[in-house]
This record gives sequence, C-alpha cells and structure tokens, in this order.
Amino acid sequence: MARLILKCPYFKGGSKRASAHLGNLVNYIATRDGVEKINIENRNLSSTTKQNELILQLVKEFPNSKNLFEYEDYIKNPTMENASEFISVAVEENFDKIGKRKNYVDYIANRPRVERMGMHGLFTGGDDSLVLSRIADEVANHEGNVWTPIISLRREDATRLGYDKAENWHNMLSYYAIDIAESLKIKPENFRWYAAFHNEGHHPHVHMICYSTDPKEGYLTKKGIEKMKSGFVKNIFGQELKEIYIEQSKRRDELKEESREVLLELIPKMKNDIFQNSKVEELFIEFAEVLKFNKGKKQYGYLQPKLKAMVDGIVDELAKDERISKAYGLWYEMRNEVLHSYMDNLPEPLPLSQQKEFKSIRNMIIKEADNFNKGTLFFEKITGDDFNIIDEKIDHSAEDVFENDIDFADTEDGTSDLFDEIELDNTTEDAYVKWTDDYKRACKFLYGTDDIVQDFEDALYLFQSEAEKGNALAMFNMGRILADGLGVEINMEESYSWYEKALNAFHKVEDKKPWKYTEYRIGKMYSQGLGIEEDYEKAAYWLTLSAEEGYKFAEYSLGGLYYKGQGVEQSYERALDLYLKSAKQGFPYADFEVAKMYRDGIGTDINMEKADKYFSSAFIGFKRLEKQSRDDKIQYRLGWMLQNGIGTEKDIGEAKEYYEKSAKLGNTFASYSLGKIYLIGEGVPRNKEEAIKWFTISAEQGNEYAQFFLDNIDKFYNPSVSLVVSKMFHHMSNIFADNIPLRSSGAGVKIDSKLLRKLREKKMAQGHKKDDHEQKNIELQN
Repeated sequence: MARLILKCPYFKGGSKRASAHLGNLVNYIATRDGVEKINIENRNLSSTTKQNELILQLVKEFPNSKNLFEYEDYIKNPTMENASEFISVAVEENFDKIGKRKNYVDYIANRPRVERMGMHGLFTGGDDSLVLSRIADEVANHEGNVWTPIISLRREDATRLGYDKAENWHNMLSYYAIDIAESLKIKPENFRWYAAFHNEGHHPHVHMICYSTDPKEGYLTKKGIEKMKSGFVKNIFGQELKEIYIEQSKRRDELKEESREVLLELIPKMKNDIFQNSKVEELFIEFAEVLKFNKGKKQYGYLQPKLKAMVDGIVDELAKDERISKAYGLWYEMRNEVLHSYMDNLPEPLPLSQQKEFKSIRNMIIKEADNFNKGTLFFEKITGDDFNIIDEKIDHSAEDVFENDIDFADTEDGTSDLFDEIELDNTTEDAYVKWTDDYKRACKFLYGTDDIVQDFEDALYLFQSEAEKGNALAMFNMGRILADGLGVEINMEESYSWYEKALNAFHKVEDKKPWKYTEYRIGKMYSQGLGIEEDYEKAAYWLTLSAEEGYKFAEYSLGGLYYKGQGVEQSYERALDLYLKSAKQGFPYADFEVAKMYRDGIGTDINMEKADKYFSSAFIGFKRLEKQSRDDKIQYRLGWMLQNGIGTEKDIGEAKEYYEKSAKLGNTFASYSLGKIYLIGEGVPRNKEEAIKWFTISAEQGNEYAQFFLDNIDKFYNPSVSLVVSKMFHHMSNIFADNIPLRSSGAGVKIDSKLLRKLREKKMAQGHKKDDHEQKNIELQN
C-alpha cells in the first residue's frame, strides 16, 4: 500500500528559545560518522553503542520520532546505516526545537545529499534563482510563525514514481502550493514557500519552509494536516491509487447497492408503521414538561446540558427499535464504504444521537415537544439543519417546495424584455418560439383573469393547435397540462412526449440563431429532466450562456445550481452574486433567495435588516406577478408568506384566499395547507369536513402527509403522546431517506470557471505569466 509520512513542525513567531542540551544533538550531527561516510563494508554492521544511546535520547526527547520510516527500519534491522539515517532525520524533524531559523534555511539548502539546483538546493515556484543569504535573513527576521513540513517516501516508491529527483518535487510542489496555503489558512497572495530535496538513503524526503507575509495570518489544525497529507498522497500516488480505487469501487459499489436496496425497502415500512414504545413516551412527556419552563430558544444548541441529555436519551431510545436500528446499521455500513476511499482508520461508530448527519432528529424532537405543549400539531417533512438559524415560526419545509416551482417564462412580466426580439427570425421549418395571440389567449384560459373565466378545455384546445403548428411554448404547456392533470387525466407518458418535442423545438430555434431566451429554456428543461434525462452539467452550460447575456431568469436558475453544487462546484458566494444580479432586475424569486441567505448567513454574514428588505421586495413582486399570470405556484407562495408573516404582516384570511386560488389550479401543497388551517383552526374556526375535503384532494395527488392526516383525523382533535411519537418515527424515516450515502461515481467532474480562476491564480503565484500554458480541458478525479 502506498504510504507517505508528513511532519509539520514550526518555529513560533518571536521565539528565540534554544536548548543547550538539545543543541548538543546538532553538534553531533555535524561531526558524526554520517551516512555519506559509511563505506559499503561497514554499513551493514550492527549499530554502535554511541548511536544506540543517542537514539534512546532522541525518542525520549521526541516521542513522535517513532513514527518515522527510518525508526521502523532501525527497529527491524539495527545496522550502522539504519541508525545513522534515523538520527539524521530525527534531528531534521525537530530542528525547530533545537536550532535557529537562519541556520535551518542554510542547513536544508546545503547539507550533504541535497540535490542542488544551482549554487544550492533551495527552490520555490517558477524558475527564478534564489539568493540563499537573502532568504535566510528573511525567514530569520519574520515575526510570524514559520512552518517546516517534511515529506518522506520509501525509496522504492520514490524511484518508481520519479520522486527521486528534485525537478519532479519542484513541479509537484509548484502545482500544489496554493492548497498547502489553504491548509495553513494563508491567503494565496501572502503565501511564501521554499523547499529542498534530500536524496537520503532508504527514504528520500523534502524539507519545506512555509509562512505568510502577514505575520498575524496562518494556523494549522489537525484537520489541516490531514488535508495537506491527503493532497500529497493524491498528487504523488494519484495514478496508482486511481487503479486501485477502480477495483475497490467495483466491489464496494456492489455491496453498497445491496445495502441501499434493503434500506430503500425498509424506509417505506417505517413511514407507514405506527410506533409504540412506552419508554419513549415516558421520556418524551418528561422532556416536554421540563421544556415548558425553558426561557431560552427551543433549539438544541441553546439548551442546557440537562435538556440536551434528555433529547439524546430520546433519540437513542428510538434507535433501539428494530427497524431504526437496522436502518442505521445499513446507513453506517454504506457510509464506511465511502470513507474507505480516503481513510485508513475508520472512526469508532457513534450512537445515533451523536451522528452529525442525523442531528436534525434532535431539533425535530424539540419542535414536537414544543408543539405538544402548545396543543398544536404539524405533520410535514423536516429537512436540513437550519433550525438553529431560522425563526421557529417558519415552516422550513414549505421553502423546499419552492425550489422548482417556477415557470415564469410565460408571464408578460417575465417576457416583456424579450418582446423586441420576437420579430427576430426565430422560426425553422417546423419549430418556432412566438407569443402569438392564440398562445396568449390559451394562457389566459389556463390561469383565468379578471375578465376571463378559467377554462382548461379551451386552454387545451388552443395550446394543442399552437403546438401542432410548431410553437415550442405551446408544446411545453401541453406537457405541463398532462403532467398536472389540468382538465384531463394525468398522463405522464404523453406529457414526457410533449416535453421532448418542446426541447427539440427550442434546440432547433437556438441552432438557427442563438438567443438568451431559448438558452434559458433549454437549461431549465435539462435541470428538471423534462423531455430528457436530468443533466445538471448541460443545464449549467446553457444557463451560463443565457446568464452571461444578463438574462435575469437564467441568473436566478444558475444561482440555484451553484447553491446546491449541481453540475458546477458548489459556491454559496457565487450563488448569492447571481441571485443579487437577478434581484436587481426586479425578479422577486431572486429577492426571496437573497433574503434567505442574509437571514441564514449563507454565503454572507447574517443581516436581518437586509433579509427583511429582500423578503418585503419579494412579496411585492410576487403580488405583481400573480395579477398578471394567476400562476398557482406564485399563489401558493403568497399564501405561505402571509400565513407565516414573511415579507408582510401575518394575515391568515388573505393566505387562505391565495391557497384556494392555487388549489383550484391543482396545487397539492395549497390543498394540504388549507386542510391544515381547517384542522388546526389557525385563524379560522376548526372545520373537520373542510379539512377532510382539502386533505383528500392533496392525498389523491400523492401527498403522503395529507394522507397521514386523513388516517389520523380524529386523533388530531385529541392529541395524544402516542400520535406525537408515531409522528417522530415518521419524520425519522424521511431523515434516513435524505441521508442515504450517494452512489460513488468513477466519472470525472469538470472544473467550473471558479476553479479555473483558482488554477490561474495558482500559476501566477508560482511566477508564471497569466497566459502561460493555460489548461483548456481538465478533469478532477474522484
């Protein structure tokens, strides 16, 4: 197995301490019978008494020296040569404790066995020659910390991979330097590094000197050391590891897929089962009673240790259930297979309550206990770990519903900036994109207006007529009508066919004349898998083309891909930038996302003043869009904001009106929300019949939470502990579903523009010109 040893000692900033006792070791190294003086006849003789005594002193003073390759060799075979090599390297590794900075620079640059690259062995990025005395003074007088990493290989590995030459080390370190800077928490522009290659005995190694020009910058954690070592291993052993991983992945993927299938079979059983456990009920009641008197925020991170322990106890008691225990075991098995790819020693298994991937379970229990105390019950999917950063009144699951609720391309407001382009030649022999009078009439029948009564039959007739003439917009709406069952039976096969025709038509129009609008529509269809297999990389490509032309809808949608890391390298900062660009053009969906990011401190600092401002702007924008389009998704969003007082004053009556409008257009979430309002009696008299009506409509559209309400409708009028515990059990099944480890993929992931910029910065930091051998086509291997 490929192996590399990395040590990363450092000289403390401002320290002038030097031990006379340890200084004797340096003196010994300078005058000892070193490796370079040992002749062939003597090197295999047993180590001398003086060497053995010194080795005992070294391991006593520096216990970590036992981890060196050279110490392993000495213990297995205590010859003069092995003893000499260990003494030499052990002193080198601890020079920060027994020497001075200036001496250290000179020592690694000029010591025997260093491979010279001119007058001495010191090198850095680029091809500039280094003046040793200047660098020695620079390091000696630096007021901040100076790190001195040492990277050591076995001779057979170094020879096989070409790392027995200073040139190859120089090339690799020049490429990897910016990542070392990141591990040391140093800005790339401030990072300085030097190195020297020592072609020493059985274990060639490199000494580095690393620091920041800003004395206050830089620190190294255990995680940073692990990251740095992992990077060295990938850069040195990358090709060999890739071949090993391919074989390992085949075997592990087979095992992981078997576990996945069992887990996927188990989760639905958890969803549908009723959980009965008197011990959990007892613990829950006890916790809920204590929680009543808690004055702080009712979130795990803010609870007193006693309350946290009670929550942990409930989680671990739930985990004893055979179904949960089996699901957690399968999850752990798959997770470990993933970790095997880059960790030699796996961490000890943790109880469910302490597993960070499932920490949302703890906040779910707290929320349920608080609802139980208030006498209100909600039953909906809880995802993510956002409870510690959002207001308790926000039903966060509703925000998840908003992710793909947008088809604003058909609204006049959404396309007004394109009207001037309609007259462009966007027509092929059998495909075109035009907002014809018949198409606009069809949209009015679909959504209804103040003057036109909603009529799905007339809408379908006009859309089909337009679609058969080749209008891609109408083809898309045919797909939507059949998918949502608007005035017709749901027919997913025929819906897919119409979406496929629409995508082909958009492509034909785009091929004839590139246009930001068709680029946007193509990108959205790839991102949502409409008429084609879902492909985020292609979606990002098309949306980028459109966004670069300043199209606000494309900027918004591309921001969503960067937010979730779909088809591009995840970047909250890039997502926020795109959302802001779209918001500045008056797009309320972008306002809404910007508001959430300021509220939650994602990609920026938390700023509630800005969050409120953008939420308010989003609400006003949604009201404007709704008047023009009568879109059910916008209506649902407005209802949700009014119900929760987000961006506007809380108004349950007006929220109910918007939900009713949305529900009539087939929006399952609006129907569900109406049912919840009439059950619970939020702002209206409780009405069991109305609740059943709306839950039934939502359940028939596949909403499992609505079905749960229907199945337990009587219990919600007399909430019991057993119902709440069953509800928590149901939540846990969803949390397991959300945390199934991803399938591993052998395919390369294309570097996005941000990473390309990073590589360019790296090259410039290494002394290269901006356009010096730009990489055109790079792939990162998993």
